[in-house]
Amino acid sequence: MECEKIMELFHSELVTVNVGPRLFATALEQQGYRTVQVDWRPAAAGDKEMQEILELLGGLD
Repeated sequence: MECEKIMELFHSELVTVNVGPRLFATALEQQGYRTVQVDWRPAAAGDKEMQEILELLGGLD
């Protein structure tokens, strides 16, 4: 295993992708880290029955 590549990763700039509360990304930004906030929500607000209906109607795409 090439430890050099792993060490190179640890010495590179950290950029985080946050899929959750904005508060977490804000806390990282305040510490000087770059963040990308993703506004994602589960299809049909997570309602399993509604997701199944949507799937029958042609999918969630």
